[in-house]
Amino acid sequence: MSAQSLPAEAERLVDTYSDLILRLCYTYLKNTQDAEDICQDVFLKCLTGSRTFASAEHEKAWIIRTASNACKDLLKSAARNRTCPLESCAEQSAPPEQDGSVLDAVQSLPEHYRETIYLYYYEGYDLKAIGKLLDIPPATAGTRLKRGREKLKAILEGAPYEDCV
Repeated sequence: MSAQSLPAEAERLVDTYSDLILRLCYTYLKNTQDAEDICQDVFLKCLTGSRTFASAEHEKAWIIRTASNACKDLLKSAARNRTCPLESCAEQSAPPEQDGSVLDAVQSLPEHYRETIYLYYYEGYDLKAIGKLLDIPPATAGTRLKRGREKLKAILEGAPYEDCV
């Protein structure tokens, strides 16, 4: 890639994928600043790497896989487990009241259900593609989706539908 086309390519990547990466990373990390950091890292890897993509879908899959792996790496890093945000060191207040939305319910699910539901409903991938992205058999992706739905139903049960949308 030439030096002149680099800014144009960076702008295209940001315009095309920034929302996707930020939403995906937020589902893993539940922290906007960490999601933004991962987003920048993914763009840098894409721009500085010497990889070529066969299609736009191949590029999108690579970006999702790279962002997902970066989030998992951050979650299991020792530094993250030993530190806490400055704000949390202040006087502890009551946890924020959840509004009963579907997003709150999805965020409360275990990671493997959360990522499957996100890829299926928010990104529109089928089970075969989800399996490929997460490096699991499509049947496992289907099982995770089914169990995730059951857990969501249990969480949202009893709340009026209008309050959950």
